[in-house]
Amino acid sequence: MYFKFSGRVNPGTKKYDKYYRLVESYRNATGRVCHRTVLNVGFLTEQLTAEQLNLIARILTDMYQKKAGLFPNTDPIIQRWVNDLWQRIVSLQRLDITLYDKDSRMVDADSLTLHNAREIGSEWMCYNAWHQLGISKILEENDFIDDQIKLAQTQIISRAVYPASELATARWIKENSSITELTGYAVENINKDRLYKSALKLYTIKETLDRHLSIRTNEMFDIHDKIMLYDLTNTYFEGEKRNSQLAKFGRSKEKRSDCRLIVLALVVNIYGFIKHSSIHEGNFSDCDGMEQILKSLDKSVGDKKPVIVLDAGISTIENLNLIRKKGYHYLCVSRTKLKNYTIDKGRLTLLIETKSKKQVKVSKIATEENTDYCIDVTSEMKALKESSMKQQFESRYEQELEKIKVSLSKKGGVKKIDKVNQRIGRAQQKYPSAHGRYDIKMTTDDKKGIITHLSWVKNEKKETQSQAELGKYFIRTSLDMKDELIVWNVYNTIREIESTFRTLKTDLDLRPIYHKNDNATVAHLYLGLLAYWLVNTIRCQLKSHGIHSCWKEIIRIGNTQKVITTKGYNKAGIAIIVRKCTQPEKKLQELQQALKIGYKPFTKIKSVVHKVKIKNQQPLVNRVLASP
Repeated sequence: MYFKFSGRVNPGTKKYDKYYRLVESYRNATGRVCHRTVLNVGFLTEQLTAEQLNLIARILTDMYQKKAGLFPNTDPIIQRWVNDLWQRIVSLQRLDITLYDKDSRMVDADSLTLHNAREIGSEWMCYNAWHQLGISKILEENDFIDDQIKLAQTQIISRAVYPASELATARWIKENSSITELTGYAVENINKDRLYKSALKLYTIKETLDRHLSIRTNEMFDIHDKIMLYDLTNTYFEGEKRNSQLAKFGRSKEKRSDCRLIVLALVVNIYGFIKHSSIHEGNFSDCDGMEQILKSLDKSVGDKKPVIVLDAGISTIENLNLIRKKGYHYLCVSRTKLKNYTIDKGRLTLLIETKSKKQVKVSKIATEENTDYCIDVTSEMKALKESSMKQQFESRYEQELEKIKVSLSKKGGVKKIDKVNQRIGRAQQKYPSAHGRYDIKMTTDDKKGIITHLSWVKNEKKETQSQAELGKYFIRTSLDMKDELIVWNVYNTIREIESTFRTLKTDLDLRPIYHKNDNATVAHLYLGLLAYWLVNTIRCQLKSHGIHSCWKEIIRIGNTQKVITTKGYNKAGIAIIVRKCTQPEKKLQELQQALKIGYKPFTKIKSVVHKVKIKNQQPLVNRVLASP
């Protein structure tokens, strides 16, 4: 219980004064926190301080709940008010005095029912990550009101835990999750239209949010951003998207050449945190956009220029020259296999064993083609993969040639010289990596203008050369390095951005996109990136404790914890309703311990009194003057 007052005209003094009520909070059947008046105390006959009023309310609450105070009250004024108010409560029967008796708190086990079960474990982890990143403060500084902050928090956490469309997300929040019990947003206000507007508003402060999150994660994990990883990926649309300025046909990495695409460019550090993100048209080339990326990095890194690690698709001569011109260093795979090179005999050839127990051979080389520090890398795992692909393409190419050969002896088959050459050309175009290793011989009948026989054989010299190049690639860097092992290890950090793309596209469901207009599309993608900040923050903390589970596995473990409402009746026939979280399972406890968060999101929901809308906006001074 606690005291609450409102302004009224005191009939005794004819002055505007404080009218006190003794109030208690409770949670109704729908879970909403409400309050009711226990006793109208009225105007105070003597002056009491706020501390005295709080003490009186606390003693009355202890008496009602049959609790003994740790220190007995010795103030006669407090005791007099407590006795007077308690007698009034009992005489007016404003409280059920027997509610806290021992017998009244014994619940009939047969009357117990469990309902309104909701998931909370995964939401609880993301909720703590949100506050660690300090996102609420940034939103508040950018003119987000309290309700908009709570909605954004609800939406981003929901996207991390249950990536789906706005319509499906709204349904999940209302029927499956207890996220609104953590964020405080009214669940009845959740709908797809509010989620659409929230995502669009978040995208308007993209640069501010990205800059804050970049700085905050560097502080949290003591990151100095000495290495940056740059790569592109794309995702496809379901639908025609004819009027879109972004959705274009291009080279799909998911082999969805039938769909329009959109390209996402990312720069991340070696911990997977995003340092730059931009969205481009679907036909955006891997070689484009480098100048924009470097301008963005200049704003965030200052004078300390990091090393930029690139994939082969981006490492064109123009891009590498531009990187050097801007004062950065690069490390990448050569786009072409070097030919005129010699192995540096003054350096040892290193044999490295990978995590998969496969060997990698690394040698420093000298080449006349460029002045970069270059190393020759031969990977046993890569050789096995390329050998399998080579055999597959050769087999398919030979099948195409066999079809052409069969057609030559078939009635009505294609035999004309130009037509047969066209078919061979199409087969070579389809399998460019295989046809160069074959020598094709044709027997022709010049009088009839047809081909009578077709045969092929592998070129032994080219085959031997091809076998020798399996698993081989070249790494080049503008750095003046002294250790090949360091160069190889730095390049392997490129796998972190591949992991980032995999998490975004698979775990956070960035593919496919169903939105019809471009504004909704970019907001959808950015919402996924914001959810990724929560995901990567959690995963980085877990990795530091030796937990390397993927995000889907973390969600599966988190969803084992629920919050459930239990209802039962005591001997007096009074319903007792308790809403509590289940005890986390052992695996979830390990995650929560690594993240340094509590095992239970809440054990007791705090009482909250909703603000009453004041109808009369007249200032207090004016009302005093206007009173008789």
